[in-house]
Amino acid sequence: MSSWVTVSTKVRKELLEKAKRYGINVSKTLRNALEEEVKRKEIEETKRLFEEASKELSKISIEEIVSEIRKMRETK
Repeated sequence: MSSWVTVSTKVRKELLEKAKRYGINVSKTLRNALEEEVKRKEIEETKRLFEEASKELSKISIEEIVSEIRKMRETK
């Protein structure tokens, strides 16, 4: 079960009035926007980590990988 916190922000009064006029749920919209931004950042970080891992893994030859797999199988 996740816990909730209250976050406040300032927006122009006119913007809030327009949002109300159009029936926009401000809390839900801000929450969704924050969730999407966090997801975007997580994807960026994951891509960066994959790129780093790929660079490191490319330094290992196929022969080394095969050799290590064989060693692991023999020790079982």
